[in-house]
Amino acid sequence: MNDEPIDTQNPRRRVTNPQEALALLEGAVPGLTELRRPARAVVDWEGFEKGLGTRLPADFTYLGEWYPAFDIGGFLLVRLPVPGRENSTLRGTLDTLDVLADVWLEPGLGLSAHPAPGGLLPWGESCDGDKFMWSTTGESPQDWIVTVASRGGAWWHYGGGAVQFLADYCTGALEPWGLPPIDLEIPPS
Repeated sequence: MNDEPIDTQNPRRRVTNPQEALALLEGAVPGLTELRRPARAVVDWEGFEKGLGTRLPADFTYLGEWYPAFDIGGFLLVRLPVPGRENSTLRGTLDTLDVLADVWLEPGLGLSAHPAPGGLLPWGESCDGDKFMWSTTGESPQDWIVTVASRGGAWWHYGGGAVQFLADYCTGALEPWGLPPIDLEIPPS
């Protein structure tokens, strides 16, 4: 059980513009743009969000319109819905929420799973079992921050959005508390 308080790392400047956040990520990860779709995909965000019971941050939906699910360095998988098969990703997210609530959330942490107010909502995971989630607090999804649950027991917050988190993790702009340094290789799809 982790009884230590959860610390927060904040970016120098929080990026709220989805296009700017994606440009940061594309600049941080060589080869990522090779996976970029030639045209913006039509994703049923309305149905996906209805199934989750919440809207999602604009940077994440923008990422999902331009990219399929991908992993960085064979380590960090970013879950994105497949156009026309959004229900499959939705089911996976809901299953992960169940596991999060049953196994990961310890009473001493003071955290809960979505749909509880401010609950954690997963958007990615590592091959080692680390979880990458939003803390669904604030007036809108644009205010959500990232919460990292390391399999090794470290829990921490990043005071920015998911796409900016990925860019800062990949460039080393944040300290990867409890996570390994990331290999920037993008495996072919």
